[in-house]
Amino acid sequence: MRAVTVSQFGALPQVVDVATPAAGPGQVLIKLAAASMNPMDRKLASGEWRPAPVVFPMVLGVDGAGIVQAIGEGTTKFVRGDKIFGQLLIPPVGAFGTFAEYVAVSADAPLARLPDGLDLLQAAAAPTAGGAGLSLIELMEPLDDQVVVIIGAGGGVGSFATQFAVNAGASVTVNINADAEDRMRSYGATQAVIRSTDSVAEAVRRTHPNGVDVLIDLVSDAKAFAAIATLVRPGGTAASTQYVADLESLRSSGIRGVNFALRQSSELLERVADALATRSVVEPPITRITLDDVPKRFGPQAPRAVDGKTVVVL
Repeated sequence: MRAVTVSQFGALPQVVDVATPAAGPGQVLIKLAAASMNPMDRKLASGEWRPAPVVFPMVLGVDGAGIVQAIGEGTTKFVRGDKIFGQLLIPPVGAFGTFAEYVAVSADAPLARLPDGLDLLQAAAAPTAGGAGLSLIELMEPLDDQVVVIIGAGGGVGSFATQFAVNAGASVTVNINADAEDRMRSYGATQAVIRSTDSVAEAVRRTHPNGVDVLIDLVSDAKAFAAIATLVRPGGTAASTQYVADLESLRSSGIRGVNFALRQSSELLERVADALATRSVVEPPITRITLDDVPKRFGPQAPRAVDGKTVVVL
């Protein structure tokens, strides 16, 4: 089968032919239809993030959706023909990559069936971004009449988090690129601060001089996060998905600090899928690429990341 791999940390990804896996005991063989890209894919390939254990050649990609092609001995959770999706960031990393035509993985991995009304392309865009968006907002609840600021809201996680926050009753301010403003307002955001023209700190202080209840920062480094966290009122919460929150410093200011890490599960995936299928949230804009396009998205010459989600159609 064809797959996108790296031979070592820091190597440029290549599309290569590798052996097609088979479903072993307790496993399912998935014929992948689509796989979505996440920032962690670039961190893994470059070696900026080096989890252990890993295997090389490392097949990249953690989010995917497809159809169960075969089941291994003792597998009862799924049957052949099931449409399923999931996040396969499980050890050893690189053995279950989704930038490939097939993947064989334990049926107990974070996988879920697609409900009626959800297609494989939408599902592939949802595991990491949707799971993180929903988990972040539930971590902040209750949010009725609370003011939530989301930095970097135009991407996958931010798009889901904005919608889940609005659904939870929050008034949401988003910091975004200009071309995402109409979309974010259609999600229910009440204030949009454009990254290229406005200072988010000044804009938020004008509208909320007494501070905001929740900050969710999806992009900032430690220095920028510390500066923007001053917008949060005492008793509020400041969360970073980049793991740069200084929890002690925030605590001394009366603010709950959170360094967020996604704990993926089949149950969480099912809830995200149901929200998409019922259209209580909608998937971010999807940019479609092919497997052969994937290597171009890595390295110093890679194009700027697009708002929404990039999905590899297999």
